[in-house]
Amino acid sequence: IDFTAGIAVNALGHADPTIAAIIHDQALKLIHVSNLYHASQAGELARLIVETTRLSGGMQKASKVFFANSGTEANEGAIKFCRKVGKLIGDVKKHKIVSFTNSFHGRTMGSLSATPNPKYQAPFAPMVPGFVVGEYNKAEGIAELVTEETCGVIVEPIQGEGGVYQGSAEFLGALRERCTQVSAVLVFDEIQCGLGRTGKLWAHQYLPKYIQPDVLTMAKSLANGFPIGAILVGEDVAEAIKIGDHGTTFGGNPLACRVAHHTFSRLSSTELLQSVQQSSDVITSRLRRLQYRFPSLITEIRGRGLLLGVQLSVDPTHFIDLCRERGLLIISAGNNTLRIIPPLNIEPEPLRNGLDIIEEAFSVM
Repeated sequence: IDFTAGIAVNALGHADPTIAAIIHDQALKLIHVSNLYHASQAGELARLIVETTRLSGGMQKASKVFFANSGTEANEGAIKFCRKVGKLIGDVKKHKIVSFTNSFHGRTMGSLSATPNPKYQAPFAPMVPGFVVGEYNKAEGIAELVTEETCGVIVEPIQGEGGVYQGSAEFLGALRERCTQVSAVLVFDEIQCGLGRTGKLWAHQYLPKYIQPDVLTMAKSLANGFPIGAILVGEDVAEAIKIGDHGTTFGGNPLACRVAHHTFSRLSSTELLQSVQQSSDVITSRLRRLQYRFPSLITEIRGRGLLLGVQLSVDPTHFIDLCRERGLLIISAGNNTLRIIPPLNIEPEPLRNGLDIIEEAFSVM
C-alpha cells in the first residue's frame, strides 16, 4: 500500500491504463520536436491550465504558461522572471529574492539558494547571491524583509518537505500587500500542495480572494510521474519576458503535454476533489483517535486534504520501517513529521488497510 505516491507525484496511482495508452499512442506519433516548432499539445495544455485555474477560483490573473521538466526547473524559471521584472522596474538594485524558513524549492543552484536548509546548501556553498530569508508565518516585520530592492518573494502556501506547515491568511496576505506596494513578484510554489492535493485545485484557494500570486509553479503530479513542470504567470509578468530570455530543450514536448492534459483534466474534476476531502476526513478522524491513544508519541496533526503531517515526539525512521515491514510505504518530512500523501484516487479498502498498519506500528513502538 502506497501512502507516498512517489512523493506526491503519482496522484492517480500506479499503472493507470488510460495514461499508459496515451503514452503509447503519442510515442507512436511524436515525442519531441523542440520549441523551434509549434506543437498543438503544449498550447492545448496551457489553455486548459489557464482557463481551469480561473474558473476554479484560483489565480485570476493567470494568462500564460512556460513549460519545464521538473519542479526545480519551474522555480528556477520563476526566479529568473522575478529578476527580469525587477530590472525593468528598478534596474540592477531591485534584485533580491525572499524565501522562508523550512521551505523547499529544489536542488539546482537558484532554487537551492531559496531553500535555507544547511543540510542541502552546505555541500554546494556559496549560494547564488541576493537571497534573503524570513521566518515562515511571521507577519510582523514583512515591511523590513520585503523592500524596494526586492524583486520577488517565493513561498509555499503549505510547506511539504519542511514539515507540512500551512501559511496563515495573515502572513500570506501581508506578503501579497507588501509585494504590491514595492512592485515585487509574488510566487506561490504549489509543486507539492497544488493540483488537487488539498481538495481544491490550488492550495491558495482556501485563502481570501485577494491573496493570489503573480506567478504559480507546478510539477510533481502534473503528468502523474511523466516529467513535466510549469510556470503559470499573469500578463504583467508575461510581458516582461521576451523570446530568448528563457528556454528549454525538452520542456513542453508533445508527449509530456498530452499526458499532462489528461492528468490535469482528471485532477481538476469535481468528483476527484470531493473524494480527496472524503479520504482526508477518514484519515484525520483515525489519526485523532490515535493521538488520543498515544499522546506521548503524536503531538500534532497538520495539513489539508491528502497532504497531512503527523508531528511525532521521536525520530520517525523506526516507525517508517515498521510500516514498510507490514506492507505500507510512508515517508517523513522535516522536524520529525510523518507525512501522509497517498494517491488522490486511493480506494476506501487500501486506505483503511493502510491506516490499520499505522495503528499497529504505533502499538509496537
